[in-house]
Amino acid sequence: MIIHPEPLTSAAFEPFGEVLSLDAVSPELINAGHTEKFADLAKVSLHNGGRAQVCIYRSSAIELPFRIRLLERHPLGSQLFYPLHDRPFPVVVALPLDTPRAEDIRVFLSNGRQGVNLHANVWHHYQLTLGQTSDYIVVDRSGPGANCQEHHLNGEVLLQL
Repeated sequence: MIIHPEPLTSAAFEPFGEVLSLDAVSPELINAGHTEKFADLAKVSLHNGGRAQVCIYRSSAIELPFRIRLLERHPLGSQLFYPLHDRPFPVVVALPLDTPRAEDIRVFLSNGRQGVNLHANVWHHYQLTLGQTSDYIVVDRSGPGANCQEHHLNGEVLLQL
């Protein structure tokens, strides 16, 4: 099965989470007019006594076609990815079913100025990046409890632009 990405829009991505984009937010001027504040970009959810952690992930570039073999999900909180670059990148997701199948996978292509906040329990591939090693701000849950489940896919799914 070959899967091609679709544009990352708020409407199309809504079942999986939120699209983060500064284009959709009017900034507030703060710090005596020297700073634009783009506030409340996502609804970060935390369950079972967790706390929010802010990380930077540095992802190595993949080569296409890329074989999708593994999905993961986080049942105890949302997970937010925002690029620290301006290059398109794929977001691989599947709805929060008990066992995702190859045909449940969807791929969205960020324009490089959009991030995502994945709802708790949404299956997703680890962060993928194109062209060169890239950094992402990640906000997710830290704390007690098992918050990462993995699923190895049966069948072959190839990501191709």
